[in-house]
Amino acid sequence: MKSHNDRVPVVNRCVAMVHVEDVEAAAKFYQLLGFKIESRYVRDDGVTNFIGLKSGQAELFLAVSSGPIVPSQQAVLFYMYTSDVISLRNHLIDHGLEDGGIPPGLRKRGQEGHMPERNAAYSICYPFYMPEGELRVQDLDGYTLLIGQLEP
Repeated sequence: MKSHNDRVPVVNRCVAMVHVEDVEAAAKFYQLLGFKIESRYVRDDGVTNFIGLKSGQAELFLAVSSGPIVPSQQAVLFYMYTSDVISLRNHLIDHGLEDGGIPPGLRKRGQEGHMPERNAAYSICYPFYMPEGELRVQDLDGYTLLIGQLEP
């Protein structure tokens, strides 16, 4: 029988692992956000099946998917932070992301128009919980990234 003084093991680190269609392409996308490749595993057939990325204290694992990725079925989003959300959005647009315009959920009647599912950066919005600004990005596989402005 354990006494109350015995330490119970706890989880003290969690890293999101995302299944993507092309691990190398996804890693290049996340490098636009400042992530650096920490580890890479390549199968015998030459296909990269895993890359570990890190940026400061943020970590992300990318693993090759066993099937097609459907953006509308992505039930996870990633919340990240930056010290300059405006410059980050400009950087992403300058490096080929589509300007998605007004973020989904904030569009009014008549503004529905084209809404990209992949590789897009939307206009910065200012929700009550992130008054300094928040950027919505869709990565190459349709995963949603919300990137909040750190307070100055």
